Amino acid sequence: MEAFEPLLNGLLNFALYFGLSLVALLLFKFLYTLFTPYDDWALVKNQNSAAACALSGAVIGYSIALGSAASNSVSLMDFAVWAVVALIAQIIAYFVVRMFMPLISQRIQDNEVPAGIVLGAVSIAIGILNAASLTY
Repeated sequence: MEAFEPLLNGLLNFALYFGLSLVALLLFKFLYTLFTPYDDWALVKNQNSAAACALSGAVIGYSIALGSAASNSVSLMDFAVWAVVALIAQIIAYFVVRMFMPLISQRIQDNEVPAGIVLGAVSIAIGILNAASLTY
């Protein structure tokens, strides 16, 4: 039975980090959509491709940073702190894009796909940079 102890500990750590990752991802989706002036889910449900691109990019970008935080953290608390930092970085990225493209929210509501792609791409880029910054 002692031979299985490392495996059981590994499975427990996996379950804890994966579970916390899912909670963080759901929290991110909830908070991110609060900061957008439009209802992301309603737009996606109504087949708005621009909103789908923007939201998908934000979720992917956050997940990239979250994965890096999970693999580089030394504890669940450390992971949780970096998950919050990554969340804040993604929300800041949204506002930075809005500074350079003030009408982006309206363009996404109007289903202008290029606007959604730009916002989604910036979100993914921020996630990659965030993930790289989390490695130490």
